[in-house]
Amino acid sequence: MRAVLFRMYGPPDVLTLVDLPTPLPRGDQVQVRVHATTVTSAECGMRRGEPRWGRIIIGLRRPRKSFRVLGLEFAGEVTAVGPKARRLRIGDRVFGFTSFGAGANAEYKCLSERASVTTMPTNVTYTQAAATVDGFTTAWHFLRELGGIQPGQKILIIGASGSIGTYAVQLAKQVGATVHGVCSGRNAELVESLGADRVFDYTVEDFTAGGERYDVVFDTVGRSSFARCRPVLAPRGCYLSTVGLWNNVLALRTALSSGPRVRTGMSVRKHAALAALQELLRQNRLQIVIDRSYPMAEIIDAHRHVDRGHKVGNVVITVVHD
Repeated sequence: MRAVLFRMYGPPDVLTLVDLPTPLPRGDQVQVRVHATTVTSAECGMRRGEPRWGRIIIGLRRPRKSFRVLGLEFAGEVTAVGPKARRLRIGDRVFGFTSFGAGANAEYKCLSERASVTTMPTNVTYTQAAATVDGFTTAWHFLRELGGIQPGQKILIIGASGSIGTYAVQLAKQVGATVHGVCSGRNAELVESLGADRVFDYTVEDFTAGGERYDVVFDTVGRSSFARCRPVLAPRGCYLSTVGLWNNVLALRTALSSGPRVRTGMSVRKHAALAALQELLRQNRLQIVIDRSYPMAEIIDAHRHVDRGHKVGNVVITVVHD
């Protein structure tokens, strides 16, 4: 099978299209023929070996063999099943998250049917499905599970035009919250179309200077800090961030205080979020934002685009052209 491999940390040029043995399912695994995957900011960080503390997991000097094929989210068709697989069948259209196994930047991927994988609604394409998994489920984990957002609350989404942000705006709005977003002015109209009640253009506005108070501030891109956002948090407000080792320390410290709190954690097991995503897609209640789509042979260009830091929504890699 064809796959995209990287053997050292560095710029997008470290990625190479290679031939690897096609994996065969064992136990309760299923073999998925990948039709579409994505390039995320998190994967670009892995490719660069950033943040440095993350190398404890993926490899100190170079990526470990198990991480050399990137790809965290996928959509495809089940083409073989292991002898203990019972839930999924050959021919099922599925989408999901590979977790620490990565490996979706390839024509085939094997994973346990108990992993974060489920069947796709019939009304979405593989390209659309691949573009929903990580962004939506991460937004769900932070807003619903960590933030516990409620109707009537006021929520601020920083990075509202990105992959996580576009879904976070929609999730918060569907719960019944008042939603403000932070993004560049060129993406303000998009974020408003997703349901934001107000949008701050970070190139000309300071969202901390407007006198607003928020029950939840969700930084999806790591461009703020608890210290900067604390003045705009309600007395028992919650600061959420998808990145930053220091936030783990702050989460412990603020848990013991009576003021605003930091909450953080990794979104790894995505079963509940995938079930919610599946239903929203089936009901056509979710807008999927795709910035660009590249064939797998042009994945280096896709990484260069994401590295620039201004992608809107999702960047999709098509492995099989439907």
